[in-house]
Amino acid sequence: MTLAERLMQDMVNSMKSGDADRTGMIRLLRAAVKNEEIKAGHSLNDEEVLKVLQRESKQRKDAAVLYREAGRDDLLAKEEYELGIVAEYLPKLMDEAQTKDLVDRVIDDLGEVGGLQVGIVIGVVLKQAAGQADGALVSKLVRERLAS
Repeated sequence: MTLAERLMQDMVNSMKSGDADRTGMIRLLRAAVKNEEIKAGHSLNDEEVLKVLQRESKQRKDAAVLYREAGRDDLLAKEEYELGIVAEYLPKLMDEAQTKDLVDRVIDDLGEVGGLQVGIVIGVVLKQAAGQADGALVSKLVRERLAS
């Protein structure tokens, strides 16, 4: 079952169970996928759907940070709930130790890497991680490693 099919099936199930909040969030995710399909001009494969879901996840994480800083616990709870739903469709992220090992491997494979090539290293790490690494963590670890 593709991710798009799973979204559809889960939406139907949440509608049947009467969970309006979950149904609304899954509808929003399906709309984001559909908008991307319209932009691309073709049906999205799982990798492309995953990118859409990762973008939706990042938006919610960013909003949660802002709501936390502003003391808006009501809106924070909503964002965290939505983030939990999006996370159900994303692959499990590597922990910090696994991410650090990948960063070390990539830097060792690339050889002589200077501080100006941070973006290149981050790009290679994220590509090799195939959606299973947190971009902010990768950025932090690469910058720490290249600084030393």
